[in-house]
Amino acid sequence: MALPRITSPHTKGSNRTQRVMLLVLAATLPGVLALIWLYGAGTLINLIWATVVALGCEALVLKLRQRPVQFFLRDGSALVTAVLLALALPPYSPWWLTLIATGSAIVFGKQLYGGLGQNPFNPAMIGYVVVLVSFPIEMTTWPIPHSVGLVDGLQHILGIASLPDGWSQATALDVLKVNKSLTIDELWASPAFGHFGGIGSEVVNLAFLAGGLFLLHKRLFSWHAPVSMLAALALMSLLFWNGSGSDSHGSPLFHLLSGATMLGAFFIVTDPVSGATSNQGRLIFGAGVGILVYVIRAWGGYPDAVAFAVLLMNLCAPTIDYYTRPRTYGHRKAERGFKLGE
Repeated sequence: MALPRITSPHTKGSNRTQRVMLLVLAATLPGVLALIWLYGAGTLINLIWATVVALGCEALVLKLRQRPVQFFLRDGSALVTAVLLALALPPYSPWWLTLIATGSAIVFGKQLYGGLGQNPFNPAMIGYVVVLVSFPIEMTTWPIPHSVGLVDGLQHILGIASLPDGWSQATALDVLKVNKSLTIDELWASPAFGHFGGIGSEVVNLAFLAGGLFLLHKRLFSWHAPVSMLAALALMSLLFWNGSGSDSHGSPLFHLLSGATMLGAFFIVTDPVSGATSNQGRLIFGAGVGILVYVIRAWGGYPDAVAFAVLLMNLCAPTIDYYTRPRTYGHRKAERGFKLGE
């Protein structure tokens, strides 16, 4: 008689870390192209410089930790962190700003905790918050779309000269936050505003939405976290939307299409390491991010709040996981059988 096979009944999936990271990078392409179309080479320079810094910092720390450098660099996680951070930074950011943000993300957001899979906070958001708190003026000033030339942009990046007057402006979220007297209709005449959200950011958010839907189609993550984040943000902005007066915090459509909303919903909140793990937990995690984004935008000290909201919910993720653990398979039967045995 043939002996039964005792191998584990597991199948080998194709979602290796490197493949997942490559798909994430591919999904950012619509947003990358939209940003390059709007702001020229500034976004591309950010991407290249952030990539160099991220790979360099990762290799240096791995070497200091006596870990195999090439093995860990090939997984693509450092590259994804660099790309997401570069896309969140203003185009034509000074070279030192990108250096500090990316170095902080890799060293303090990732490697300090042991590397990929062990970081409790999203590394890209760690780097973003470090420079946002330290250099708020540089982080809230974006160039006007289609206005900056390559030479002027390079001079600004290298610190040789500032952008010419009239080539940069505050974001629509920042203008709305500091407004005390103008109505929404009057604000919409400002060059910072587009049709529904901030000028340029509407197109960029729709591009990242397209990339996020691609990742959902590839089943790299479930719909729970991004949908609950967007739904909570839309609900909060609807509940506290007080028309077009000077004290208005903006419509739901404005909040969905301004700032880093879609980038956060589909590329940051869906981080499997620093977020919640169960589907119920992801719903709570995403809703918490959406609520905090609105609260900070409307009443906090910063115009955009995706990074702060994500990091605060990263702190809550272990507690969310504790209270949303799925019941062990067969638990009900085992419990009923034990009671019958009594």
